[in-house]
Amino acid sequence: MTQPVISVNELTVEFVTRRGTLRALDKVSFDVARGEVLGVVGESGAGKSVTGSAIIGLIDPPGRIAGGEVLLSGQRVDNLPPEAMRKIRGKRIGMIFQDPLTSLNPLYRVGEQLIETIQTHTDLNAADARKRAIALLDEVGIPAPERRIDGYPHEFSGGMRQRVVIALALCAEPEFIIADEPTTALDVSVQAQIIALIKRLCKERGTSVMLVTHDMGVIAETADRVAVMYAGRVAEIGPVRDVVKQPLHPYAVGLMGAIPSIEGDAERLVQIPGSMPRLSNIPKGCAFNPRCSKAFARCFVERPELIDVGGRQVACHLYDQSKAPTGQSPTDKAEIAA
Repeated sequence: MTQPVISVNELTVEFVTRRGTLRALDKVSFDVARGEVLGVVGESGAGKSVTGSAIIGLIDPPGRIAGGEVLLSGQRVDNLPPEAMRKIRGKRIGMIFQDPLTSLNPLYRVGEQLIETIQTHTDLNAADARKRAIALLDEVGIPAPERRIDGYPHEFSGGMRQRVVIALALCAEPEFIIADEPTTALDVSVQAQIIALIKRLCKERGTSVMLVTHDMGVIAETADRVAVMYAGRVAEIGPVRDVVKQPLHPYAVGLMGAIPSIEGDAERLVQIPGSMPRLSNIPKGCAFNPRCSKAFARCFVERPELIDVGGRQVACHLYDQSKAPTGQSPTDKAEIAA
């Protein structure tokens, strides 16, 4: 079996505050294979962006990684000194942030920022670095890259700025890229172009991508697998088609049921009652239990762990024979999803 590019094993992230220690990630585990796009979805506050920040080593105090490990091609990176992690960040792990304006310095030309990044992580001289920067801009679809390389960020449209940010992430040909809401605030046609670009880069370069988003349309179009997160935990993870078409975890069922269908068969969309719990008030047992119509006694006292169900993993007692409620068959997926 091929070694995953990224392995996240029981990753726990905490934030120490005056009101106590808040656990933003609670034993999160997943792998990303070479050339694979893993989509990560969930409501705001589910822990999607914190997961990406922890992998790339950008959790600042009062935040801390309190447990677990992150492996990059078999090498543990979560416990590296800041200087060692700085060498990995950008060179082996790239990052595409949500807002390109926060990733690009408005005072410097786009070419200067690309060239600086290239020279930081390679041995190329200024002339060769400029040639590579032009080639990267051309690869991500910037028209007339020889001329646009000398432009400032404000001279580019939102979609073009996002392409420049993708070029920055590709400067050192990283093994793994974290894309944090890369299509947010872009119009639909530009979103489609960015999605096509990410898919093409994965196919041609063999780059692995963790795509963080709340847009299931983007996930369905781009990802190979999807991880559904809730309150700092992974609720379900599996092939994107399976999770979208036949979700298992009650929370995933609610998320997918809230997506409008083009056929328009349903009279009303599914509504999940309540809201995501605050980090200071995560319920005991399954964090979703206050909002779950399928909850039973164990759900309120025992945290469900990820278990294998039909080629995917789901953290729900309904699918564990020893924990299922009396009289309900945990293998009857259609009944549980109803």
